[in-house]
Amino acid sequence: MSKPEVAQKAPYVVELEPGNYAWCSCGKSANQPYCDGSHSGTTFRPIIEKIEEKKVVAWCGCKNNGGGPFCDGSHSKL
Repeated sequence: MSKPEVAQKAPYVVELEPGNYAWCSCGKSANQPYCDGSHSGTTFRPIIEKIEEKKVVAWCGCKNNGGGPFCDGSHSKL
């Protein structure tokens, strides 16, 4: 399996409105932390998250977390 590119060694902390968001899992998107289609031709796919209410989230920036789109502290081990 391919390894993702590390977009940054910290989470992207943002306040979001309700809606659907496509988190970039490959690390190549120019629109981090969101997918812009740069994964095309790879095994990576965006992870779609539905946000139900306005809230602050910490999207994973290192792309090496436990498989989900939210920061789990894995960047501290890079």
